[in-house]
Amino acid sequence: MPDRQQQPPPSSSGQTDTAALLLCGAHLTDGRSVDVRLGGGRIEAVGTAGSLAGASRGRAARVDLEGYLLLPAPAEAHAHSDTALTADGGGPLAYDDREIQRRATEAALLQLGHGATALRSHVRVGDAQGLDALAAVLQVRRSLRGLAELATVAMPRVLTGAAGADGLAMLRDALKMGASVVGGCPDADPDPAGFVEAALELASEHGCPVDLHTDAADPARLARLAAMAAGLRPGVTLGPCGGLGGLPAEVAARAADQLAAADVTVVCLPQGGCGSADRRDTAPVRLLRSAGVRVAAGSGALRDVSNPVGRGDPLEAAYLLASRYGLRPEDAYAAVSRAARAALGLPEVRVEAGFPAELLAVRGDRLDGVLSLAYSRIVVHRGRVVARTSAVREYCNSATASGLDLPRQGRGEPS
Repeated sequence: MPDRQQQPPPSSSGQTDTAALLLCGAHLTDGRSVDVRLGGGRIEAVGTAGSLAGASRGRAARVDLEGYLLLPAPAEAHAHSDTALTADGGGPLAYDDREIQRRATEAALLQLGHGATALRSHVRVGDAQGLDALAAVLQVRRSLRGLAELATVAMPRVLTGAAGADGLAMLRDALKMGASVVGGCPDADPDPAGFVEAALELASEHGCPVDLHTDAADPARLARLAAMAAGLRPGVTLGPCGGLGGLPAEVAARAADQLAAADVTVVCLPQGGCGSADRRDTAPVRLLRSAGVRVAAGSGALRDVSNPVGRGDPLEAAYLLASRYGLRPEDAYAAVSRAARAALGLPEVRVEAGFPAELLAVRGDRLDGVLSLAYSRIVVHRGRVVARTSAVREYCNSATASGLDLPRQGRGEPS
């Protein structure tokens, strides 16, 4: 399944990427300046800056990362590809398959440019659109192979009662088509507990993860959900859980303990909710983390009716976790990288030999500065550069500025 992929998949040419690439002079968060050699989709070696250049001469292409901070690439744990980039539509949402393919491709490339080399997208199934939106997003997943990994969550509207029979059949068909995760919003079903039970049963039958939308504002309903989810493998993810922060402190703490005991992952959306323009609350991240809940962060809506200015930028999500919710920069970035990859069932990435070559280089030398001003970025997926974003800031000549020897960002870019 795409979410649990351990080996590099074929590239767009049908072959696994094996060409060597040398990243020269990059900063790491521990203060070191290093060379990093990549090959076969993995990190082959990490050495002091300049130490690998001679050994790799003539064999590896080079990228000069002097002045850049090198990080494990983030992952987008909660996207909505089928509705992305529709805020300016000015009417009912179009579900034409070609239009969905265009929007979903543009959205995925925007997020790849931000650094997300893996994405999980929730896609509606059933009702008027049937399986057309899912088919379109699955086609996008195939077309992006070699650039980014896109996994799909099938989202039926209801799974209980008379209408639920159709929803359950549609969900089964969605999994047969290639959706890799069972999703949906139990809060919108007339029988939320019945929805969860049906979703978990089907996921267990197919051996796939579950990723459900819930506001988590009803503690009794959340307790039942956690009890049912406990022990399910390969795992249950909930999000955005913004209503949890509005509960009394002792009630929210008890709910956090129940989620931790059930080994449930929570994906919060610091940039805003999804599915409703009225909900802007973010899950109580520090409370959940202190209870031992695995917390990841996603971007949610990307310029649709829920968030017309959504950026789909994992680094903005990390910035908000640090600036608004008080997480250390290291923990905030881990929520969009290590924790997000774990939520997607992907292997951990470290800038160490043997780990997957999923990397993001951002102009800067410290993580707090990078989260503040993350302009120029270089994205590496499976050992090759797949996206670059370059920013140049210029001022008119100033004797005052030049006399103070202030840092300048020139036009030169890594080669």
